[in-house]
Amino acid sequence: MEDYYSDQYRDLDDFLNGKSEHCLILFHHFVNEFQKVGPVTLHPAKTMIGIANSHKRIAYITQLGKNFVHVVFPLRERYEDNFCFQKIAQVPGDTQFNHHFRMLHQEDVNEEVLKFMRLAYNS
Repeated sequence: MEDYYSDQYRDLDDFLNGKSEHCLILFHHFVNEFQKVGPVTLHPAKTMIGIANSHKRIAYITQLGKNFVHVVFPLRERYEDNFCFQKIAQVPGDTQFNHHFRMLHQEDVNEEVLKFMRLAYNS
């Protein structure tokens, strides 16, 4: 079993059940790449999977599609100078900016995305 599974493994299994092989490959690749940044745990909820370091949630997998994984990075600044985010939206009444990343291929987790993964992990 992977190191990043939280104590809610059964819930995560339920969340992943029925997903395409391509989607599952993308999901595991993304989480494994986050593990290289630092230790993370997964926290499945009803509509998303939280990714956390030792003290807070640092990203959210909000969609597992047939051929993609959609991830939101909640950051304190708007990072518009990038090629990886399809949308950046400020949370109303907050200083948080949600940066939306859609992964279609394993290669999409490139140096630019890894930079934002490190930023999210260390913020």
